[in-house]
Amino acid sequence: MSLSDELRDELATIAPDRRCCRLAELSALFHTAGAWHLRGRGETSLTLDVGSASAVRRAFALLKDVGVRSEIRTYRRRSFERSTRYQLHVELGAAARDVLQEAGVVSADGAPLERPPKRVTGRSCCRSAYLRGVLLGGGSLSGPRAPHLELRASGREGAEFVAAVAAAEGVPLRVLERGAGAIAYAKSTETIADLVALAGASETALRLDEHAVVAAARAEANRLANADEANLVRTARAAHEQLQAIRALEGESLPPKLQEIADLRVKYPHLSLTELASKCRPPITKAAAHHRMTVLRSLAEEPDSLRLRPGRMG
Repeated sequence: MSLSDELRDELATIAPDRRCCRLAELSALFHTAGAWHLRGRGETSLTLDVGSASAVRRAFALLKDVGVRSEIRTYRRRSFERSTRYQLHVELGAAARDVLQEAGVVSADGAPLERPPKRVTGRSCCRSAYLRGVLLGGGSLSGPRAPHLELRASGREGAEFVAAVAAAEGVPLRVLERGAGAIAYAKSTETIADLVALAGASETALRLDEHAVVAAARAEANRLANADEANLVRTARAAHEQLQAIRALEGESLPPKLQEIADLRVKYPHLSLTELASKCRPPITKAAAHHRMTVLRSLAEEPDSLRLRPGRMG
């Protein structure tokens, strides 16, 4: 089951207590998944077309709650996978028109509206319900890895309204025109989790948050591991160059401090400068050990006749 299906199944279990929230959710369902059909003698009917059984059952229950009769039908797409689609047919009688006008789906004269009036989403609870309806009717969510959320609308005006509803609750969405329609979308895990939580899908939001935390922890562990590996490579390379310098000075009479650090490097070729410095007697700082190694390397690079002239004691 896809994450989109899991999200719709979770949202479909939420039954709004208030009539205003039921109307807001129905408004979103019809604005994102509704289709108008002209019949004989000027009659019209309205159909909800969705790909989820849970979504169509939710819409059927909402319509029943507000006194509108509807009929559920199914059909198969003419495509390779021939997936099942679900339709909810609503006859636009006088009672149904009154309810749909109250929900902001049709105007006072029965014409379809591109977006509902602001009163439909005037309350915070209604905005949450509207977003839940958008997710049920026209939402698509991929993830949890690299999550991407799209909320379909019939046109740019409808997509901008969805974005405005989400923005009123502190969730920013972007709008993009696509073909004959438009979408409001988000790619940020935090934004998507906030929006689905606002719609009531707390389990899906928790799943997204958990995946983001695990991914961040894994990325940090990889970064630290890579940094440790890089440090080990640099330490090994420096130790190898130091050993080469010490071998080039074999037979030379070195000052005691230089001889001590040279002997320690030969004895402990894999230790860092900090660790070598702690083995000196008395212990010295890393900077002092680095200075002595620099002197040894400089001596190794000089001609034999110039090595160990007076005053160079390390």
